[in-house]
Amino acid sequence: MAHLDDTTVEELHDALENAEGKTPTQRLLAAIAYKHGVTQTELAEWHDVERRTIYSWLERFDAESPERAALDAPRSGRPRKLPAERRRAFERTVREPPTHAGYDAETWTPALVQQYLEEAHDVEYSLPSCRRLMKEAGLRYRRTRPTGGGAEPDGSDDSREGSGNRRGRWVPE
Repeated sequence: MAHLDDTTVEELHDALENAEGKTPTQRLLAAIAYKHGVTQTELAEWHDVERRTIYSWLERFDAESPERAALDAPRSGRPRKLPAERRRAFERTVREPPTHAGYDAETWTPALVQQYLEEAHDVEYSLPSCRRLMKEAGLRYRRTRPTGGGAEPDGSDDSREGSGNRRGRWVPE
């Protein structure tokens, strides 16, 4: 079955000019390439997705306007524990050192974020969810390199050989 018979390359280019984000751009580029004769198998290899994914993208372009087809469909799921306004406040808070929020710590950790969310927002999150929230807030975990004497740059000692402990910090991007 041929796809995109009712959609022109110009329409796809127009949608691409207004696209925001990686995924919509990727889908529109795939549709444009398909219109220029690139096979679904080649597109799947180029975009590192399954061929079925490309097929689904093209089906969406057949059924909807290019602008709508490029976007993610709404997904069901549990509502977030933090409403948008409180989430933005959380994100502003973790971009600052924990001392600004009244904690005696140099950097945020998932455990400290978990404690903060319980105290400040009365919500409970698991540690993996706290890591996800930290990433979504623009923080990244960066490993610190040990210095010569076994002491970490933050002054802590990680000289236990074979401890398997990794040292690092959550820092803003």
